[in-house]
Amino acid sequence: MSVRTLPLLFLNLGGEMLYILDQRLRAQNIPGDKAHKVLNDIISTMFNRKFMEELFKPQELYSKKALRTVYDRLAHASIMRLNQASMDKLYDLMTMAFKYQVLLCPRPKDVLLVTFNHLDTIKGFIQDSPTILHQVEETFRQLTEQTYGGLSAGEFQLIRQTLLSFFQDLHIRVSIFLKDRVQNSNGRFVLPVSGPVPWGTEVPGLIRMFNNKGKEVKRVEFKHGGHYVTAPKEGSFELCGDRVLKLGTNMYSINRPVETHMSGASKNLASRTQESIVPNPLAKEELNLLARLMGGMEIKKASGPEPGFRLNLFTTDEEEEQAALTRPEELSYEVINIQATQDQQRHEELARIMGEFEVTEQPRPSTSKGDDLLAMMDEL
Repeated sequence: MSVRTLPLLFLNLGGEMLYILDQRLRAQNIPGDKAHKVLNDIISTMFNRKFMEELFKPQELYSKKALRTVYDRLAHASIMRLNQASMDKLYDLMTMAFKYQVLLCPRPKDVLLVTFNHLDTIKGFIQDSPTILHQVEETFRQLTEQTYGGLSAGEFQLIRQTLLSFFQDLHIRVSIFLKDRVQNSNGRFVLPVSGPVPWGTEVPGLIRMFNNKGKEVKRVEFKHGGHYVTAPKEGSFELCGDRVLKLGTNMYSINRPVETHMSGASKNLASRTQESIVPNPLAKEELNLLARLMGGMEIKKASGPEPGFRLNLFTTDEEEEQAALTRPEELSYEVINIQATQDQQRHEELARIMGEFEVTEQPRPSTSKGDDLLAMMDEL
C-alpha cells in the first residue's frame, strides 16, 4: 500500500462532491447567493492550509467509514444541511465516479491529470474569491512540486493499486453510468476496447522478437479486437494547460437526474465485510489520527443569524424518505468509545475537536426531519 494515496483520494472525491452539490443547488433553484456561499465555504474548508498539511503527511488510507466521516463534516461546513439518506447518496455518487475514473486511467500517472481536472473545475467555482483561489493553487503546487512530481512509474502504479483496493467492494449502480452503458446491472464497470492508448505506447497488434544480442529478428501481427488509436499528445501537468484526458471533468454540467442503487451482490458483500461487527484494534488510533486531520479543518462558525436550508439529493422528499427506510442495516454506524484519560493533552484536543462538531440547529417546525443533524458525527 502506498502512503501517498490519501491526498489524491480526498481531492478527487471532494471534487466529485462539489460537482454533485452544484448540480443539486441549481436543480432545486436555491438562490444564487446562498448557492455561492455554500460552495465557497466548503472549498475554503477543504483547502484550508492546516488541513492540507495534515492531509499530505505520508499515511495509510483511512477506512471507508472514517473517510465518510470527513466528508460528512465537510458537506456541512456551510449553511446547507443534508439528512442521512441524501448524504448516503452523495457519498455513493462520489465514490463510484472516482472509481470509474481510476479504472479508466490510461497510465497510473494519469490519476494526477484526473486530479487536475477536478482542481481546474473547482477554480471555476471560486473565480471571484482570490483568497480561496490562492488556497487551491497552493495545493496544486504541493501536488506537483513537493509530493508527486518526482515519483516513478512504479510508485504511481502502487498508488493506483491502493486506490483500486479501496474501491474493490463497491458496486453501486448509478443511472448515468447505466444509461451510457459503461456499467453493468450488477454495478461493475465495462472497460472499453477502443480509443487512445496511453501516451508513449503503440497501438496493439504487433509482436517483435529479438535475439540474445538485442537485434530484432521477427515480427508477428495479431488482431486485437479493438479500435485503438495513438494518443495525440500528453496532458499538461502545469498549473494551467490542456489536460487532454477528460476523466475527472464535471459530468453533471448537463442537468439530468442521477439515481443510485446498491446491487444484491453488493449488499451481501457488505454484510460479510462490514467493519463494525468485529472491533478493529487499530480503530481508536485511526480515530485519533482522524481527529487530528479534522481538527485542521477549522470550521467557521456562522457570524450571523443567516438561515440554513436543506438540500435533497433525491427528486422528491418521498424518495428520500423511502431511501432512508430501505437503508441496509450494515451501513449503520456503531459507537466507538475513545479512552484518552492517560494523555491529558490529547484528551483536551479531542474534546475541542468534538466540540466543533456540534452544529447550531436552525428553528424548524415540529414536522422537520432533523436535517441539520450530523448523524455520522452523533453516532460515531
